[in-house]
Amino acid sequence: MSRTTPAFLLTLAASFAAPSFAADAVKADFNKHIKPILEAACIHCHCTKSSKGDLNLETKELAIKGGEDGTALVPGDPSKSPLYTLLVLAEDDDDVMPPSKEGLLAKSQIALIEDWIKQGAPWPEGVVLEQKTRVDFVKHIQPILEQNCLSCHNPEKAKGDFILASYKEALETGENAPCLVPFDAEKSSLYTLCALDKDDDDLMPPTKSGGPLPKGEVNLLKLWVEQGAIWPEGVKLSAKEKKSTATPTPDTMDLVKRIHSFIVQTTEKEKADFGKYTGKIPKTGIPYTMVPIKGGEFMLGSPASEAKRGEDEGPQVKVKISPFWMGEKEVSWDEYQPFMITAVDRQKDGAPKTFKVTDKIDDLVSQPTTPYTEMSFGMGTDGFPAISMTQHAASKYCQWLSAQTGHFYRLPTEAEWEYAARAGTTTAYFWGDDESKLGDYAWTFDNAPNYQYAKVGQKKPSPWGLYDIYGNVVEWCLDQYDENGYKALSGIAMKDGILDGSKWVPTTKPYPHVVRGGSFDDDPDMCRSAFRRGSDPEWKNQDPQLPKSIWYHTDAKWLGFRIIRPQVIPSAEEMFKAWNNGFAKD
Repeated sequence: MSRTTPAFLLTLAASFAAPSFAADAVKADFNKHIKPILEAACIHCHCTKSSKGDLNLETKELAIKGGEDGTALVPGDPSKSPLYTLLVLAEDDDDVMPPSKEGLLAKSQIALIEDWIKQGAPWPEGVVLEQKTRVDFVKHIQPILEQNCLSCHNPEKAKGDFILASYKEALETGENAPCLVPFDAEKSSLYTLCALDKDDDDLMPPTKSGGPLPKGEVNLLKLWVEQGAIWPEGVKLSAKEKKSTATPTPDTMDLVKRIHSFIVQTTEKEKADFGKYTGKIPKTGIPYTMVPIKGGEFMLGSPASEAKRGEDEGPQVKVKISPFWMGEKEVSWDEYQPFMITAVDRQKDGAPKTFKVTDKIDDLVSQPTTPYTEMSFGMGTDGFPAISMTQHAASKYCQWLSAQTGHFYRLPTEAEWEYAARAGTTTAYFWGDDESKLGDYAWTFDNAPNYQYAKVGQKKPSPWGLYDIYGNVVEWCLDQYDENGYKALSGIAMKDGILDGSKWVPTTKPYPHVVRGGSFDDDPDMCRSAFRRGSDPEWKNQDPQLPKSIWYHTDAKWLGFRIIRPQVIPSAEEMFKAWNNGFAKD
């Protein structure tokens, strides 16, 4: 036991392991201890409205008067007070109170009632008992704690040094222990922090983690503590996924059809040439530049003769690529952060909690919930690549940008990405096979400043005008990763032996999805044009939520993306698939 743990709490903790309760360790107080117990366990049957056995326990006078079997309370003598003697009967005794089907009182509660009667049953004048909900730990409290608290307060994580896995730990741990004080809700931060306003920085669980709790759950926590924080012996808690009901979202096929219509109208007005252009994000004025990538054919994957080739880089397949624009640089924090952080209250799926279908289409697109940590991890934001987003988040950014600009943006397919990276070459890198030249074009483990990412566009561009296509951060593609290479892709859209490069391997499971290009944390061979890897659940190890966030890969500090814009506008159905390709749940 902690040296700072009060004797009162030591006594309560011991009461669950020992057959008796050391009543002399704490003096029972009527308002603090007895009133909550009686109101929860007795008054529902013994009150003015429902006086079973003709017994009413709302006042001391009525309790002493008793019912059809005589008095219920003899001040000073527990052995003659049915209010106590019926509590200590065997569980299978027909006369035990409360009845077994309702659940017996805990030893700690019974001991307090015994001590109170021995004191003469002091009952403040004028106090009338009222029925209160009797809180059952397993039924009411355990689900609240397991679904909202245990993901952060468990033996492995223990935020604030507070552990809630067991009763003993709940009493003793925490930077400001005790966080749980039985019978005293106002001194129990386990309750008080849950009762704070949603804008309070100390709210638990935090707003970004699904807080605040519903008022009903907060009230149950309060009543549970006031009734003695009864925690059945041996019950251990573990984090559970929070049960949720489907919430209304405007981000549906109907919204995509509205965005599609806007894109078609915009394109008809512009009639732009297929050339390099710089656009601005309407909401922020932040510029971004798109480079034209002319169509053509190429062999996707690497030949068996390529040095350090991975088995998943084949078999090579011939691909036809339609023209598209590609982001000159990786999407930066300047572009991404206004999408990631907004003042709008959101559901976990990113839908605004309140909306009208007549709102602007970009405001109806799902956007990330507020991150629970600073997402650049101190590496810088002004001009640096945005990182640690899920494929789903990157796709929703594309939808958000499309809804503002009237241009269709999405992530590249794996074939489109490799075609653009190769820039018409068949070698390991777009300059050849000599990896010693990589430092002129890329930030890798060998040259990354302070072993972290660098500002976008600092190295030489590729022959097709793309910066950081190798290194800096790896980049999301739309495809589900297949360790067997391109066999799955070959069965999707082959025509006359040639693959349609605008098609991708659709998602059938949460992991893995393809990332390309290598990063500041990778060796040179991982920056080859053909090198590929898949996402991994370990990229979310630090995420305390259950289920894990659909927006953040907090352990993938080298993960980013760049966007493309096909020259030909696809159907609304194809847009919907591109923007909702990633699984929104682990």
